[in-house]
Amino acid sequence: MKRVILGTAGHVDHGKTTLVKALTGVDTDRLKEEKERGITIELGFARLDLPSGHRIGIVDVPGHERFVRTMVAGAAGVDLVALVIAADEGVRPQTREHLEICELLGVKAGLVILTKKDLVDEEWLELVKEEVREALKGTFLEAAPMVAVSAVTGEGLSELVQVLDDLIRKIPDRSLEGPFRLPVDRVFTVKGFGTVVTGTALSGRLEVGQEVEVYPKGVRARVRRIQSHGEEREEALAGMRTALNLQGVEKEEVSRGNVVAEPGVLWPSQILDLELFYLKSAPRPLKNLEKVHFHLGTADIMGEIVLFGKDRLEPGERDVVQIRLSEPVVCLRGDRFVIRAGSPLVTVGGGRVLNPLARRRKRTKPREREELETLARGGPAETLLYHLDKAQEAGVKASLLRFKVSAFGASWEKLLAELSREIVRVSGEDEEILVSRKAFEAFKREILEALSKFHERFPLKPGLTKEELRARVSNRASLRVFEAALAELVSEGQLVGEKEFLRLATHRPVLPEEAEALKGEIEGLFLRAGFTPPDPEEALSRFRDRPRLALDMFEVLVQEGILVRLSEKLYFHREVLERARKLAVDYLKKHGEMGVGDFRKLTGGASRKYLIPLLEYLDREKVTIRVGDKRILRKGART
Repeated sequence: MKRVILGTAGHVDHGKTTLVKALTGVDTDRLKEEKERGITIELGFARLDLPSGHRIGIVDVPGHERFVRTMVAGAAGVDLVALVIAADEGVRPQTREHLEICELLGVKAGLVILTKKDLVDEEWLELVKEEVREALKGTFLEAAPMVAVSAVTGEGLSELVQVLDDLIRKIPDRSLEGPFRLPVDRVFTVKGFGTVVTGTALSGRLEVGQEVEVYPKGVRARVRRIQSHGEEREEALAGMRTALNLQGVEKEEVSRGNVVAEPGVLWPSQILDLELFYLKSAPRPLKNLEKVHFHLGTADIMGEIVLFGKDRLEPGERDVVQIRLSEPVVCLRGDRFVIRAGSPLVTVGGGRVLNPLARRRKRTKPREREELETLARGGPAETLLYHLDKAQEAGVKASLLRFKVSAFGASWEKLLAELSREIVRVSGEDEEILVSRKAFEAFKREILEALSKFHERFPLKPGLTKEELRARVSNRASLRVFEAALAELVSEGQLVGEKEFLRLATHRPVLPEEAEALKGEIEGLFLRAGFTPPDPEEALSRFRDRPRLALDMFEVLVQEGILVRLSEKLYFHREVLERARKLAVDYLKKHGEMGVGDFRKLTGGASRKYLIPLLEYLDREKVTIRVGDKRILRKGART
């Protein structure tokens, strides 16, 4: 079954509500004030079952100029518009304003219904039809079907139903790929059930029992029941008029203009980048920083328009702008909006969202306009690359990037496949980070440059540890991006990892004769000291004339494994350690066990300061096993 929403539009008292009642049997004027005044004030809802078996959800909107804000809220999510014009009056001010609003909201299909046919003769009716056709020239309804009806006599209603049946066959179903989103147009409570919200589902699907979030307030709730036109359902789908019974949220915590969606898929923002069409019918130019009513979905929020490189926008102009709002909203790229300005309020423009989570831009910088124009011209691929270029080596988490590009499901995966050569996907514990290949390559070059400078300054050192290297490059990149860059550089053969050190593949520490001689002197100190080696600081203090080189040579000896660190300030020559191992093994093979005193005699009377670390070293090397205060030979130890 098709999921189609039909919205009424037209001047006050042109018979929209009467027509809906004649078609569906539902009086959408449910308020006492509406009955008393004889005009629609709030949104009304009904359904129409068509001969083909398809069902249309109908949103009946107010026609009075004082309630245009309500009309805009009702038009959000409309697939098909019925422009209602009374045959005895013809085109009136709200006829034109409602038509402009529908165009600004991106409605592409519809029909014209001439009501009150019973009040005019055929000649008058033909004149009205000519007037309507003239008024619709250049609009999306220029070639739309036109049906004349009488809700009183029923004339033309069967023809109207057939025209609607034919029209909806051509309307594509809304996508189920994206997150479920429902802009709230009504909130009320039902005794015994609690809070109920209604609206038109813009995208995705939602099942009973799922958790949802009320944006931008951040309130979480669970879906207790789902209804569509009074019928219980297990799921809500894009394009359906939907009522959600929410558990865990009070009526006062939700209001018209909020959006019910899946948790964590939308980001509230008070700054949006927009493409704006300023209507030809606007009464005057739009000034920079002018305050306007911003209508998005079912929300109506005050904001100020920021123009770039100019101080005013003339009627009929299209341009890229930014809006700074008094309250946060949630939306996706491509969502449609309407702005109203002046006193009294009139519709002056609208368009589409280019960036749903924008930063404050400086209006005098040409670069800002260029970026906005790129967003306006580009499709999903260009938009994705724009956001990655702005993020540089920091990259963007996949969930946030999907939101900014507003591509989901299969469309998102297809987009990533198309851009596989231009993006880097860095996996992680929670979710992917995406980085532009251009920024990733620049970051790799920064890593190589940092190592190159280090080698140039300290040619005798083996390299840098990962932590030391990361401290020398951009802190914008996360650890995951940094490690991914290192992995690529190693796989490309540009970087070499040896033990805990990283160095350029082209770097080979070259020891000059002086350094080689000094290295030998330092090694000799530790070798001759045997089981009582000097403190490294004390040993190196002997070379005060060459402190930097002496420290470098000491570190080279450690890196090469000639000197072995047993504790913070205790290093033994590897030959001394081998001698200690052989002495211990020979003794244990002969005596079976060895105490600290026995080992002291073997080492020529060394103090506990050296003996205990040596014995613990032999334990770690799996030569001995400590049993109480004795050591025994470990089974399988090298002898």
